[in-house]
Amino acid sequence: MTRAAAALLALVVVSCAAPATPAPSPSATPRTILDIPYATVNGNPLALDLDLPAGAGPFPVIVWIHGGAWAEGDKVGGPAAFYAALGYAVARVNYRLSGDAVFPAQLFDVKGAVRWLRANAAKYGLDGDHIDAWGASAGAHLAAMLGTTGGVADLEGDTGGNLDRSSRVTGVVDWYGPTDFLRMDEQMVCDPPRRVKADSPQSGESLLIGCQLSSCPDKAKRANPIAYVSGDDAPFLIVHGMHDCTVPHGQSQLLYDALKAAGVDATLRLVPKADHGSPEIFAPDNLAAVDAFLARTLKR
Repeated sequence: MTRAAAALLALVVVSCAAPATPAPSPSATPRTILDIPYATVNGNPLALDLDLPAGAGPFPVIVWIHGGAWAEGDKVGGPAAFYAALGYAVARVNYRLSGDAVFPAQLFDVKGAVRWLRANAAKYGLDGDHIDAWGASAGAHLAAMLGTTGGVADLEGDTGGNLDRSSRVTGVVDWYGPTDFLRMDEQMVCDPPRRVKADSPQSGESLLIGCQLSSCPDKAKRANPIAYVSGDDAPFLIVHGMHDCTVPHGQSQLLYDALKAAGVDATLRLVPKADHGSPEIFAPDNLAAVDAFLARTLKR
């Protein structure tokens, strides 16, 4: 087991909205800058927290995108924060929730954060050439969208400006994220299901796109990262529980199959007996796989 994997096993509270963060190694205590505004939208600031390793950098960057069904949660915590103790800068990003704006606003926001990180790389000692996205649940959906929509002009947005900078990422860690909303109900493995049907007007997916899924399939398809897969996409590491009663693991299988068919570097780890964000996701082999993936894609 790697040092990072062993330390992450110290997580004692697990949630898809904001997994708890273990204490960093005392020998490499990072410094944290809170509530840095990366954009202002309709007069309201969007902020990120930046965890920086000791030293001068430049540090490769992990962008942590929180879950919460796109309707709740925030940038506080998350397992990615630990990696600042291992030499990675970690940007924990807030984005507009579905109660404030519908898709693609959320994608515009996280792309704006990536561009801001590149525009401010020299100021904070960041390696703007190596930025990975890591998300859980709804955050993983946005991370996957980052990974597959590079160069898709109508999904770029202008949040925060810096439009001369790229919003592409160099890798994606996708923890149990949804992909094809229109197939979620047919793929559900739990009987009875724990959540409302995805096609309910009150589901997180319907609220995200602003209409009941079956009444506006084109909008649902626009929010599907699989629709944009191409051979130049960033590498993916996907981890999903096989007894996920919130987002069926078939959602990750669909994404993985599409990535592999396009020749993208992709790995899918299906975890037996694991539910949505349950402790099995944090098994040593899964954490070691995340550690190795980040080291490879971020050249650390």
